[in-house]
Amino acid sequence: MTQAPMQLFDRRTLEARRARRRPDALFLHQMARNEAEDRLSLVNRTFTTPAVICPFPEVWEGFQPEAKIVADEEVLELAEGAHDVVIHAMCLHWANDPVGQLIQCRRALKEDGLLLVILLGGQTLHELRAAMAEAETVVLGGLSPRIAPMGEIRDLGGLLQRAGFALPVADLVPLTAEYRDLTHLVHDLRGMGETNALAQRLKRPAPRTLFQLAGHIYREHFATADGRLPATFELVCLTGWSPSDSQQKPLRPGSAQMRLADALKVPETKLKPR
Repeated sequence: MTQAPMQLFDRRTLEARRARRRPDALFLHQMARNEAEDRLSLVNRTFTTPAVICPFPEVWEGFQPEAKIVADEEVLELAEGAHDVVIHAMCLHWANDPVGQLIQCRRALKEDGLLLVILLGGQTLHELRAAMAEAETVVLGGLSPRIAPMGEIRDLGGLLQRAGFALPVADLVPLTAEYRDLTHLVHDLRGMGETNALAQRLKRPAPRTLFQLAGHIYREHFATADGRLPATFELVCLTGWSPSDSQQKPLRPGSAQMRLADALKVPETKLKPR
């Protein structure tokens, strides 16, 4: 009998965390929407059948009247070939099978349709990670799974190719928010449904001394000149197109019709042997 693959995230806990969201804490999701609107406005095309995959549909109200809002689930409610643009907003970093999510999006796109993914990247909350790691080592004598691992931009861009997208592009938008103290930061993370939902997380309550020491370390190493605690959030934006014969294709190696030196109108210099 084949064993089911181990799940990185506990989706039931994640949904419970998201259900306790606070509208005033969803600023990252609003910024993701703003990024999506700006990027679509730069594409020389009118999209008529958009779909938006997101955890909080209220953030996307009024985005486009014809947009289909799709819940963030393991199996997405998307019909094959139904959309000319799919936006996957602020939830791929919680996916147990991110490539599978992207493949589902590709199947839902029409030929030459656009995928736009916005998710949290690898430098997100690096200050909190460092402070908690040092505090846990002192108080508990080791580390436990507390903050979800997030992909670096190079690796995330590679996911698009694995999922079969053409013309993949990855870039990032670094953001910094400032907080009074660690309690203030954790309060905001709870309000946006981004607290620990790792399947292997410790289920017992952590001692208060752990967070007291983590707050002290955070302030000692990262505090601003006016005593605020900065928290980095890295929005990674991925774009790819469903394959089409009309898209530009890279030239085959050796198929150039002109030497680079001639094209640049510069003399060609041979390298001296070593």
